[in-house]
Amino acid sequence: MSNPTEKVFAQGLIAKRRDAAPEFVTCSLSVKVDEFKEFLDTHADKGWVNLNVKKSQGGKYYAELDTWKPNAQANQDAPQASTPQEGESDDLPF
Repeated sequence: MSNPTEKVFAQGLIAKRRDAAPEFVTCSLSVKVDEFKEFLDTHADKGWVNLNVKKSQGGKYYAELDTWKPNAQANQDAPQASTPQEGESDDLPF
């Protein structure tokens, strides 16, 4: 797997915005199957590859590997929601 701070661009995947496309079409994706398969095989994590489609400063769209991982320790330290005990109400007093 790659360094989380290193940008990894999706190989075999091209994102384009067509000026004539309706506003609700964000971008079109083109897949070069052999290259994209290799990219997916290389970066799959539990059967998934997460990508972010971004817009460069020059206005072109591209796909970048999303390397964000939840911090397991932070999730364990997070306060857990309590459930009302018998006889208690979860209604707010106001």
